[in-house]
Amino acid sequence: MSAPTVASKAQAQRAAGPIGLGLALAALATVVWSGSFVTSRALADSVPPIQHAFWRWIIAIAAVAPFAARQAWRQRALLRKHIRFLLLASLLGVTVYNTLVNQAGVTTTAGNMGMIMAASPVLMAVYERLGGTKLGVRRVTGMLIACAGVVVLVSGGSLSMDFAPGDLWVIAGALSFGSYSALLKRKPAEIGGLPFLFATFVLGALMLLPVFVASYAVQGGFTPSAGTLSPLLYVGVVSSAIAFFAWNKAISIIGAARAGVIYYLQPVCVALLSFAVLGEAMGWLQVMCMGLILGGVVLGAARAKEGARPASHGNTSPDGGNSSPDRGNASRDQSVR
Repeated sequence: MSAPTVASKAQAQRAAGPIGLGLALAALATVVWSGSFVTSRALADSVPPIQHAFWRWIIAIAAVAPFAARQAWRQRALLRKHIRFLLLASLLGVTVYNTLVNQAGVTTTAGNMGMIMAASPVLMAVYERLGGTKLGVRRVTGMLIACAGVVVLVSGGSLSMDFAPGDLWVIAGALSFGSYSALLKRKPAEIGGLPFLFATFVLGALMLLPVFVASYAVQGGFTPSAGTLSPLLYVGVVSSAIAFFAWNKAISIIGAARAGVIYYLQPVCVALLSFAVLGEAMGWLQVMCMGLILGGVVLGAARAKEGARPASHGNTSPDGGNSSPDRGNASRDQSVR
């Protein structure tokens, strides 16, 4: 066996390690977020959606502060320097996205929310393609199959496309989350992962504060109980602090397009959880959509494995598309530290 061949295999093995970690982190965030759709539906009748979102981020700030507040203070000059980027990321990923999902829970099922959110990876991939990343035929085909599942679901199997109000809220949330995920690739490399997370949580909660005050004045508050506090603790600590950190780190390693392939598993997890926890019906339409989504994940995963092989050439991006050496270095520098 020639020396270049041995070196190529060694480089491919080293590349497979970070890719595997990135896929695992994306899967962790996806599974955890599946539970947040169920809690949004469960709290829809007891906690106003805006108040649900606001207290979620207050709890998330309290959970992250012991680990991130000191680092954020040390990087306060950097955070001020990049305040526009932080404000946009906070608006899309914190203030808007989860508030829309909570609002959707009032008039649609948790299963539908998870299914429709499968559209957000398509937007992530579009952004990556506009940035010069080649996605590959299999990955694009998988996304189209998943989108077909979403269309069949929200249309009820007909061509009338009669959307429920909650479905429209989730579609808007999917656009917001997809934009946030694509934006993460532009995160300033000098800002650490925890300070970035803490800053976006704080800014997002501050932007949500005026709407929260208005909701409290008009709708009143809610009665704290085990049935309301337990779900809020879950979405605040697990679904916000832990899942957002895992997702941000995953995108820094494998890119938004590839992480989006894993995100397609979320509707399947949500459908199973909502069936087991909330007793929501699962008919042939939901099962067919789950099959379409799983088919898209299989195709996307196959493309990801192919993308890892050319790593020894030195000009392949973490997303499986070809790029220049400078582009590859920039991608590594943008990792969440």
